[in-house]
Amino acid sequence: MRGSLTLRSARSVCRTRFIKGQSPGSNATGPCGEERPREVQETTVTEGAAKIVFPSANEVFYNPVQEFNRDLTCAVITEFARIQLGAKGIQIKVPGEKDTQKVIVDLSDQEEKKVELKESENLASRDQHRTAAVGEICEEGLHVLEGLAASGLRSIRFALEVPGLRSVVANDASAPAVDLICQNVQLNGVAHLVQPSQADARMLMYQHQKVSERFDVIDLDPYGSPARFLDAAVQAVSEGGLLCVTCTDMAVLTGKSKETCYSKYGAMALKSRACHEMALRIVLHSLDLHANCYQRFVVPLLSISADFYVRVFVRVFASPAKVKASASKQALVFQCVGCGAFHLQRLAKASGVPGDRVKFSAACGPPVTPECEHCGQQHQLGGPIWAEPIHDLDFVGRVLEAVSTNPGRFNTSERIRGVLSVITEELPDVPLYYTLDQLSSTIHCSTPSLLKFRSALLHADFRVSLSHTCKNAVKTDAPASTLWDIMRCWEKEHPVKRERLSETSPAFRILSVEPRLQANFTIREDANPSSRQRRLKRFQVNPEANWGPRRRARPGGKAADEAMEERHMVLRNKRKEPPENAAQRAAWLKTVPCKRFKEGNCQRGDQCCYSHSPPARGVSADAPPWPRAAAEPGID
Repeated sequence: MRGSLTLRSARSVCRTRFIKGQSPGSNATGPCGEERPREVQETTVTEGAAKIVFPSANEVFYNPVQEFNRDLTCAVITEFARIQLGAKGIQIKVPGEKDTQKVIVDLSDQEEKKVELKESENLASRDQHRTAAVGEICEEGLHVLEGLAASGLRSIRFALEVPGLRSVVANDASAPAVDLICQNVQLNGVAHLVQPSQADARMLMYQHQKVSERFDVIDLDPYGSPARFLDAAVQAVSEGGLLCVTCTDMAVLTGKSKETCYSKYGAMALKSRACHEMALRIVLHSLDLHANCYQRFVVPLLSISADFYVRVFVRVFASPAKVKASASKQALVFQCVGCGAFHLQRLAKASGVPGDRVKFSAACGPPVTPECEHCGQQHQLGGPIWAEPIHDLDFVGRVLEAVSTNPGRFNTSERIRGVLSVITEELPDVPLYYTLDQLSSTIHCSTPSLLKFRSALLHADFRVSLSHTCKNAVKTDAPASTLWDIMRCWEKEHPVKRERLSETSPAFRILSVEPRLQANFTIREDANPSSRQRRLKRFQVNPEANWGPRRRARPGGKAADEAMEERHMVLRNKRKEPPENAAQRAAWLKTVPCKRFKEGNCQRGDQCCYSHSPPARGVSADAPPWPRAAAEPGID
């Protein structure tokens, strides 16, 4: 017994070590040399500069939908490396980028000589600077960790596409995933940069809390919520380091399960049209809250809501003095259940002269009355959320310029350019937003065009912008009363049937008040944002069927998925009315397993209308037959 415990501990220690120098056939043996079955069917995928092989069975997770996520991450880390290494006098070389942009114009002979002299001086000064190229080890470069690497695609793309790296640790807790990482690392020839590792991501990050051992970049892209990894991540990232976090549990973050959101992120999510931006702000609040426990704070660089996930890029700094200001960066959200009007209440307020000593105290509130001033309904309380800007517009501009000048670098460059262009147009100091369909549906009127509504706000001397999270968003610093005044004026031009409105409905109460602001719907030139005029690819359209999150990787691989699919087929449409044709109805009932046969007391034998075939592996025989389901038509 004692020897077996020693062997287990030895294996666990061995598996947490970094794996270097694996042979191309390492998929037949594990990190510690134990025999593992070799996969027969494999699929080869090429993305960016990387080429990976992964088993056709769903034992290792891979989702092609996330290519935009991976492309954007490579672009962000490249610019982060440019900033970090530039401070050390190291220039990075990105494939496809030009050192100088030359413009051909008519020059005199003297001017041509001056230009040639300048170019020779630039070349001489450029030779004096150290450079870092893609695929090469930079001794003063970035130390990167991918905590949940799966097939290793992201880490391999970092090694092949991002210059200025010292090392990349591709970690995963799954043994088949680590075997696959070793194989793909050898396949792409990046064993000198990428170090496979098998360990729990939390334990690996906890082991790198020392300042000298911290990572410059940590990338977390889990299946579902990253909540359990955040505490370790904010401690393992270096001073001013980059933390990249993906959340795919959007049902939780958008208000479907408020209590679950609070248990994972420490905030209550609300169902609203601005739920995707609120999800971003909840994640930023959670990151800052975890960092504050260790006298650290976060500075958002870029926050993206795309497809079925949210992605945030933040830098982490240590400063006990600045941590005191974190409470004033968070806010509660009061949202009316009737008309959707919202108000933010900061948790703390700062008082004092800028540059001098600042004092922080609890904020006074609430900012609303017990009943909504517009429709008389109650308010829901959500948050806390991050109430400060969620983007660093200077950094976003750098990434946008780099992608625009080198469009051939990524397959999704067009979409990255469109999304980042909308982000640069967003109002940075205005949290959350309204939508045109929300405002018009509240008072049951036709929806005004985007240009007319934006023009009305601009004519009233308010600022307005779009949001990358929603194409119908109206992000403005105008109060809710102004928005309803504009909608009242619009309703006068496009009247609704007042007699059909209930006297207690939000629409009746809002429209019963005369507008104090006379809206001007004349379209202004500045009402049409630049990204819309240029027809950039701002909002993704699903390019194919089933475009979305994939199933979680399972130890049984494809066999487990097939068993689950068979179960879905048995349970599919079980509550719908059976076919009227007697033969079709009998054939349909034969697909439903017999519960009495499973219990061993079915006396009908072959005369039974239900199936007596043993269920397939993973398929439950407890599927309720049609007669029982038909007796309960109210069950959804």
